[in-house]
Amino acid sequence: MIHRINWEGLKTLYMKEVKRFFKVQTQTIWAPAMTTLLFLVIFTIAMGRGGREVLGVNFATFVAPGLIVMGMMQNAFANASFSFLSGKMQGTIIDLLMPPLSEGELMLAITAASVTRALLVGLALYAAMMLWPGVDLAMAHPWAVVWFGMMGSLFLAVLGLLSSIWADKFDHNAAITNFIIAPLSLLSGTFYVIDNLAPAFQMVSRANPFFYVISGFRFGFLGESDIGSTNAAVMQGAVALGVLNAALMLVTYLVLRSGWKLKS
Repeated sequence: MIHRINWEGLKTLYMKEVKRFFKVQTQTIWAPAMTTLLFLVIFTIAMGRGGREVLGVNFATFVAPGLIVMGMMQNAFANASFSFLSGKMQGTIIDLLMPPLSEGELMLAITAASVTRALLVGLALYAAMMLWPGVDLAMAHPWAVVWFGMMGSLFLAVLGLLSSIWADKFDHNAAITNFIIAPLSLLSGTFYVIDNLAPAFQMVSRANPFFYVISGFRFGFLGESDIGSTNAAVMQGAVALGVLNAALMLVTYLVLRSGWKLKS
């Protein structure tokens, strides 16, 4: 019997999505982790010489948390966007729309699977970076690591689902990835502190939601970040990120409910 929430259907769709990306885990988990790890290798060799320190730690330790959460976010977006758009392109979207699942349950299952993939990529990166010489990933504030890692992954998962609803072909999704997601990720303070930027560019950075995810996640490891060095300062960014996710989920739910670009 189906009650107010179709838990069985929700679980089934979630497991279907997890098994889909896990079946090709070399491509969906290990390859992205390896690609992101190469950033650490290259930037550490290029900029970490001479004992350079940022926020009181060596450069490799500074950049590692940002790379971990950046890899998590990018893969959450890729999973959610591909899953839904492939159904539209192949004509199998009916398999998602016909079952007795509400729009909220559909959105929750797809985004939860995307966050699961993000967490697996994050764990793979964490384990690999722990082996890199000079990297110290001891957690100063575990709550910040969990919160910003989850909220960052959820933000990109919902954004990926929303973009796949809008997209008519894979080129549209690729354009969002290449011209929006990638620049926002790389220009969010992953490899630098924004205090080194001109005031105008600091304002632009603070308008970038990726900045708060990466800085908050880094705070969880180092106890220092661009947002601030106290729990209260970082908590403001955490609350803002939670509100942004809630608003984006509401928009995505309403779009799904309207049937825009899904139903003829």
